Amino acid sequence: MLLCVGNFFGATSEAEWAEYRTGAKKAPIPTYVLGANDQKTVSYFPDVSGCELAENITYLGRRGLYSGASGLQIAYLSGTESQDEPAPDYSFSARDVSELKTSLLSNPDFKGVDILLTSPWPRDVGTFANSAGEIDTKKCGSKLVSDLAASLKPRYHFAALEKAYYERLPYRNHTVLQETPQHVSRFIALADVGNTSKKKYLYAFSITPMSLMDPAELVKQPQDVTENPYQKSRKEAQKTKARLCAEEEPACQFFFDLNKHQGKKRPSDGKETGNSQPKQAKKPPQPTGPCWFCLASPDVEKHLVVSIGTHCYLALAKGGLLPDHVLILPIGHYQSVVDLSSEVVEEVTKYKSALKEFFRSKGKRYVLFERNYRSQHLQLQVIPVPLDHCTPKDIKESFIAQAQEQQIELVEIPEHSDITQVVQPGTPYFYVELDTGEKLFHRIRGRFPLHFGRAVLASPALLALPQQADWRRCAAGRAAEEEAAQARAFRRDFQPFDFSLRD
Repeated sequence: MLLCVGNFFGATSEAEWAEYRTGAKKAPIPTYVLGANDQKTVSYFPDVSGCELAENITYLGRRGLYSGASGLQIAYLSGTESQDEPAPDYSFSARDVSELKTSLLSNPDFKGVDILLTSPWPRDVGTFANSAGEIDTKKCGSKLVSDLAASLKPRYHFAALEKAYYERLPYRNHTVLQETPQHVSRFIALADVGNTSKKKYLYAFSITPMSLMDPAELVKQPQDVTENPYQKSRKEAQKTKARLCAEEEPACQFFFDLNKHQGKKRPSDGKETGNSQPKQAKKPPQPTGPCWFCLASPDVEKHLVVSIGTHCYLALAKGGLLPDHVLILPIGHYQSVVDLSSEVVEEVTKYKSALKEFFRSKGKRYVLFERNYRSQHLQLQVIPVPLDHCTPKDIKESFIAQAQEQQIELVEIPEHSDITQVVQPGTPYFYVELDTGEKLFHRIRGRFPLHFGRAVLASPALLALPQQADWRRCAAGRAAEEEAAQARAFRRDFQPFDFSLRD
């Protein structure tokens, strides 16, 4: 594969790029690029979460982790550093770095990544090391990138933008005699392509994924290894973080009275019955912009909400495939199932069990799917199908058959395995789960049809509603939705199964 850092669209003309975009020209090998570093090239990247730009050319996205089929782990961060929140489309902020770190470091088995891609250099990378030539590493580069590199411990870190080639001596990721030995990191900066000074702009190498290496071989220290260049800046960042945490207000809980006859909600002041103290939930990351699904957001369609738990809520789907098509959503901001904290996962499981019991009482079984692609907030789509019309085998075969038609590799994963064992946070994917526990999975590497899950269920083989495959054809105005929400029996019928009313 080819990995590109810096400005992918340098002096490219529109006509030249159009040849790749239309398929007249094709990149010879899979090519993965970072996003814009200035306003001029933002238009080349239509989807902030990543997308296929042309055949064999993929924009990785604003931030995340790419997991190769071999187990290779590539963390990436697009753009240049910004102090603004939210950051411009061509920049990253402290929040972006924090969320990327949190998504990876939350895994207790995390030891580092194989490769880190950024466009800016990390500030102070030259400390304890060989000279970077004319580049003053104490003044150039990004402190946020330094913090990210210190946390993610990449075996290789590639960057650009300073128009200079610099291969730093390898540095340690542990303190000698105080910590268990860890692998070393290597930083390589590349010059701009085709520069007249003939500085190196291409670095070819072979790498065995960390997960496949012998642990003793992985932690071998080369003779020219140096101390970690980010020690001082990291200590300063930790002091700043501690001060900010001390000043931060406690996380809020949001409770809505959906219907005064529904029952009492758990009190929001933290006082519960019994002697046990309420556990302080970890505050989820905040969205970088308006979110239609964060329950505290003014953009939420609250007239569609039918149940609110402590960490999740249930809502009727906007433009639902069926009248009882519902969504399970986290109250806080999480992008996908693999990002969820343990207490949120526990409540998602409770809603699944309640919906299974509810739909079975109606002579139906549910199909659940998630598309972690071009979506900002986790949405678990739950759609019922008649028990006497569709068997689990029928449903799986329909998904697999339509996936094959569209050259989508949809594989079955073990019933008792968790999706977090299959995919890392930040990786785009599509996931199907039946109420029997059977699961299908696809790792998205390029383009993916946004309505795929819904289209399969709407197909003649299952619900036979092909005209409703696109939710926008089913969407109604606010007044019509409110009237329909009140008229639907779902909220009333679901109450006996709603655990949130009994908690």
